[in-house]
Amino acid sequence: MLKPRAGTTRDLIDLDGLWAFALSDDAPAEPWMSSLPTSVEMPVPASYNDVLADQRVHDHVGWVWYQRTVFVPRGWDGARIVLRVEAATHEGVVYVDDTEVVRHVGGYLPFEADITDRVTAGEEVRITIGVNNELTNETIPPGAVTTGPDGVRRQMYRHDFYNYAGLARSVRLYTTPTVFVRDITVVTDVDALTGIVDVVVDAQGGEPADIVPRLTLTDAAGDVVATADETAARLEVANARLWQPGDGYLHTLRVELFDGDTVVDRYDLPVGIRSVRVEGQRFLINGEPFYFRGFGKHEDSAVRGKGHDDALMVHDFALMKWMGANSFRTAHYPYDEAVLDYADRHGIVVIDETPAVGLNLGLGGGVHGGGGQLSFTPEMFNDRTRDAHAQSIRELIARDKNHPSVVMWCLLNEPDATEDGSRPYFQPLVDLARELDPSRPLTYANEFRASFDNDRVVDLFDVICLNRYYGWYQNTGDLVTAAARLEEELRGWARTYDKPILMTEYGTDTVAGLHSVLVQPWSEEYQRDFLDAYHAVFDKIDAVVGEQIWNFADFQTSAGIIRVDGNKKGVFTRDRRPKASAHALRARWTAAEATGSETS
Repeated sequence: MLKPRAGTTRDLIDLDGLWAFALSDDAPAEPWMSSLPTSVEMPVPASYNDVLADQRVHDHVGWVWYQRTVFVPRGWDGARIVLRVEAATHEGVVYVDDTEVVRHVGGYLPFEADITDRVTAGEEVRITIGVNNELTNETIPPGAVTTGPDGVRRQMYRHDFYNYAGLARSVRLYTTPTVFVRDITVVTDVDALTGIVDVVVDAQGGEPADIVPRLTLTDAAGDVVATADETAARLEVANARLWQPGDGYLHTLRVELFDGDTVVDRYDLPVGIRSVRVEGQRFLINGEPFYFRGFGKHEDSAVRGKGHDDALMVHDFALMKWMGANSFRTAHYPYDEAVLDYADRHGIVVIDETPAVGLNLGLGGGVHGGGGQLSFTPEMFNDRTRDAHAQSIRELIARDKNHPSVVMWCLLNEPDATEDGSRPYFQPLVDLARELDPSRPLTYANEFRASFDNDRVVDLFDVICLNRYYGWYQNTGDLVTAAARLEEELRGWARTYDKPILMTEYGTDTVAGLHSVLVQPWSEEYQRDFLDAYHAVFDKIDAVVGEQIWNFADFQTSAGIIRVDGNKKGVFTRDRRPKASAHALRARWTAAEATGSETS
């Protein structure tokens, strides 16, 4: 699915701004049939939960409605007109005037509708978008809705971050010609000094007989380095400058469709030429070992919730650069595509993750799950759950397949990988991902109950990603024992599997400003010492290819006695102020960066 871009043959309008807003409880039965009877306005993009000083809105379970009118430009007459929603958490339905044009389930990926026949250039149109935040055992991520004795519906969910909802990303109108480039797939590789760019173009679902394609690849200076006149071609670039960590060098692939001498459509796609491979216990980018330094992150900030904000995005990347970080994981869902665009341009490595978090009833001994109930059963996470999961994989790869920053797909976070039912659930999803994109390695983030001696699915994947909290959830306050247990387990994984090991989560909750000269969990000193202990272990084990700390910044969670105003495992506070550990990490990571070493 191509990102909408304005160009010589295409126009683009962002519909960001204030929309009329109403809860389903306050809206008529068919709110799209007329103007919403509300004076409430809601910003887009933003999660709606924290914007208003209204407990009903914050806690709402079910549908909400957004509405606005827009003039379709007169110059769009004769063009194909598309309405695109970048995300609606977790289900969306769109009406143009009083007609439903598209419905989509899944909260973090885009969907769109061709509305050419529903609008008239030069005239006004009413757009109504419904968003439903309900989660069930058959959604990704999963959850359950209950009704209390007070008649109030409540959402229970199995992930440890707040279930922000609404239109957290942009809504757009764009045009294409009636004959247009519908999709482009680019796969790159490197052969000695030659860059290889394999291109497949889908022109309106298939190349019309009278349309001639032209592919032109240019370097960053605009010089042509390769061309082809076909919809499927291999472009070779001699002495190619590669995209690599820390150097987001991009070529541009221009795809043009000609009718005679007339260009009927044109789409320019940034392309980073690079290779990604796993060989034994090494992760290779452009044939060189790569060591991940960075974080698990969240799209999370005060007031906006998961609403995308360019200023916050740029600031987060600046803080990562200040620390010497080179990578992050999109925990635990795909991020706004603008984040990947930025990572492409600046050479930041990304592990791209589906929204499949919480498929584990045993996690936390029943605190987050069912406590003893099996996860993968017909009554719980079943074939329909897996179908929803498969759809999220399809949509994730369709959207993000051309981003050079994305070096690996993460299909799940902390599922139960010890049950008999886990392998029948996992295997078709792994097969699907490999079919859709054989060029990237696959992984999943493993939780502590599935170790090297009882994990039933790890052999299906290319990289072992581990989330571990010795010294926090286990052996709290005892870093000597924690380090010994961590080293013992990592050596067990390295001995059992000839695969790279990447630590995708480790960390401690830390209250900014809490200090102690003693060993004191929750203090800034304890977080710093915890990280130092883990790093000393990583440095002993060759199979470890990276460290991604949980978490970049504090983030909001559901209310509860184990979370006081959210999760405090960030090395930055929620408003991006550094804790002591941030400075310690900066010393470690910038030293590695300065020496050019990706192995420490």
